[in-house]
Amino acid sequence: MAGKLSHFDAKGDAHMVDVGAKPVTDRIAVARCHIAMQPETFEIIAQGHAKKGDVLGAARLAGIMAAKRTSDLIPLCHPLPITKVSVDFEADPDLPGYRIEATVKTTGQTGVEMEALTAASVTALTVYDMTKAVDKSMQIRDLRVVLKDGGKSGRFEAP
Repeated sequence: MAGKLSHFDAKGDAHMVDVGAKPVTDRIAVARCHIAMQPETFEIIAQGHAKKGDVLGAARLAGIMAAKRTSDLIPLCHPLPITKVSVDFEADPDLPGYRIEATVKTTGQTGVEMEALTAASVTALTVYDMTKAVDKSMQIRDLRVVLKDGGKSGRFEAP
């Protein structure tokens, strides 16, 4: 782990990092998580029989919208000109549940890791919200950044 925490000044007070002098570069971040559920819930979603409608379609839209609102949710996060957000699902009958991957891109002076994490988590929360009537035991797990590229710190890929 490197150096001091950038969101605190010399006195230890929280502040928003000044990125004004940083160069504008292409940035990307990918975050993943998964939501595990009962086999019956998995089948309801897979077959499109949820009473609230298209669970994965609504969850994808919620994740995209969340990425765009990240700076409203995370106090010291910069508002960014996001150029792309995608949310993808992989059905995993072994969980059973869904693996979620959110990708966010921008051209700017700071990264989009928080936007990718927010997109993935809100996507999973929306799946939970839309199906909690049949399964309150669902678990959202393993939220993490798996790829980050661009800027001074360069490329990070999770092992």
